[in-house]
Amino acid sequence: MISNITTMMGVKSLKDIDVTGKRVLIRVDFNVPVDSHNNISDDRRIRAALPTINYCIDHNACSITLVSHFGRPKGKYDEKYSLKHIIKRLERLLQKRVEFIEDFVSSRDEIATCSLERVFLLENIRFKEGEKQNDPELSKRLASICDIYVNDAFGTSHRKHASTYGVMDYVDTKVAGFLMMREIEAFSKALENPVHPIALVIGGAKISSKITLLKEVLQKIDKLIIGGAMSNTFLEALGYDMQRSLYEKEYIETACDVIEQAKKNGVKIYLPVDLVITDSIETPVDIKVVPAQDVLEGFQAVDIGPATVKLFSEAIGLSNTIIWNGPMGIYEIDRFSKGTYKIANAIADCYAYTIVGGGDTADAVDKTGEADNFSFISTGGGASLELLEGKILPGFANLDRIEEEL
Repeated sequence: MISNITTMMGVKSLKDIDVTGKRVLIRVDFNVPVDSHNNISDDRRIRAALPTINYCIDHNACSITLVSHFGRPKGKYDEKYSLKHIIKRLERLLQKRVEFIEDFVSSRDEIATCSLERVFLLENIRFKEGEKQNDPELSKRLASICDIYVNDAFGTSHRKHASTYGVMDYVDTKVAGFLMMREIEAFSKALENPVHPIALVIGGAKISSKITLLKEVLQKIDKLIIGGAMSNTFLEALGYDMQRSLYEKEYIETACDVIEQAKKNGVKIYLPVDLVITDSIETPVDIKVVPAQDVLEGFQAVDIGPATVKLFSEAIGLSNTIIWNGPMGIYEIDRFSKGTYKIANAIADCYAYTIVGGGDTADAVDKTGEADNFSFISTGGGASLELLEGKILPGFANLDRIEEEL
């Protein structure tokens, strides 16, 4: 039986087609973090799209139109979510003038006209109400301005939106960009023919967002290392009183099921043995390190403790394939960031194949200066989770396939 990830690897990429003289629409992911003054704090996702854009320029595409979302507007214009804030950075990285299109529907004739090497950036596609609804009319309008559709937005490839999915019904040629192919190849190496033992290091706030992953992945891994607020739910399931710590009461039984299933599958589960706790996240007066079973009344867990860092690091150091998704604590606050950063250091120091998935985790790795010491850093959080769950991502589902011409 051919696996879903192998199926996704069988799609056509840019190198399999000729873009010369063609109008190319590229779905990119420019959903980058910005500060209160709209300054970009991390342009990794823009830089990740450059190889695909430059390939189309170098191979004489007659026009290149970039479409992306930015933030979470509610289907209407919101100035703080305008992509005009990123155009200067894009031009600097691309070393080429980019024309900003506020309304591609009214400017459709101009975009659709073949004009050698023009690069357009459309306004935030989520300003269109039909984007998230996968509206056929919006999909058709996007298709009408191109001859070739290229999906290079791995970070949104798990969404059935008009610009990531619906548009493909109305374009004759649709292929994957280079970022999409790099992502799927990296995860294939970790999931299809991995070197055991395999460790999944999982963190973040909610077990509910990752429960399908936890159930599916127990059939593939050797170690499950759980930190962050997610571990609080598991500790509650073991009978610990987590006091004011964030946990999901309705998922305690699910956590018990995961623990039981792990035992049956021979998967070793690692949970925190000590925690950093505080009386207040916003204005802490008292911060302590306590055993995981001794969270003080009125306190809440905000990071893993030093003994847990040592335990997790030893388990990580004896693994040959490591997949990490989710921080170990509230790493955005310096006082509560040590656990996440030390786990990043531990994984970076391994002689293993290492993948980071998820925006927060990638950000944490970047802040430690360890990015170059990881095998691969994914640009997608939810998309990488669904890959690990074994799903076919919608962004790959309707792309042209190499085998169709054999």
